[in-house]
Amino acid sequence: MPPLPPFLLLTRPERESRRFLAELAAERAEPLVSPLLDIVTTGPLPDLAGVRGLIFTSANGVRAYAALAGPPLSPCFVVGEATARAARDVGLVPVVAQGDAESLLALILDHAPEGPLLHLRGTFARGALAERLTAAGLPVREAVVYDQPARPLTPEARAALQGDRPVVVPLFSPRTARLFAAEAPCRAPLFVAAMSAEVAVALQGLYLREQEILARPESGLMREAVGKLLKSAGTLVVPPASVEGCPGKSGPQSGPDHRF
Repeated sequence: MPPLPPFLLLTRPERESRRFLAELAAERAEPLVSPLLDIVTTGPLPDLAGVRGLIFTSANGVRAYAALAGPPLSPCFVVGEATARAARDVGLVPVVAQGDAESLLALILDHAPEGPLLHLRGTFARGALAERLTAAGLPVREAVVYDQPARPLTPEARAALQGDRPVVVPLFSPRTARLFAAEAPCRAPLFVAAMSAEVAVALQGLYLREQEILARPESGLMREAVGKLLKSAGTLVVPPASVEGCPGKSGPQSGPDHRF
């Protein structure tokens, strides 16, 4: 009888997890969707009088802006392709950066639009984008239009992590990685794809059988990394001895050498 396939544990919000799964040309795996964050539109929109353009650093910001009846202002600068798709879906015409805050900052400064611009974001945000653009001479305001409350892992995800079958986990943000590390036991062999070195740092207290750290924060590279880990996890017939409470250990890693 062939061995059971590894679990693929998806911890992004439901919509993003389902989309990633649909786009993944996966090896044989058993998917588990267990969001560690909810996305809740909060608002309100600020007074938009005088605003000359929009900035979005997530698709959730775009959807919240649309849900709050925000008008289709232009220009509209977005962090990457997933956010661009969401922007086009609601009638915006995005100018697209390369998937991270630094490339978005450079893109906006290169275009040198007339301000002020408005950055629509969630409660938890990184990069101090509005502050840095304003300091560079382009006035940018910001508005929190959605929240990202934490959620616990589902019972099915907990059971998988406490078992013997390998679990492959793509992690896209440092906050999600911290939430996962705080909840996850170390019994199952863990194979993690980290979107960035910062994500990997948040996992340093976990024993990882194998880890892929992306060179750039791109969804295509994440799909490739997950496919590679699923293939590797699928060859693991006899898992290593269980380890309870294993802070400070890490398994073999591949990917670029990131130093801080």
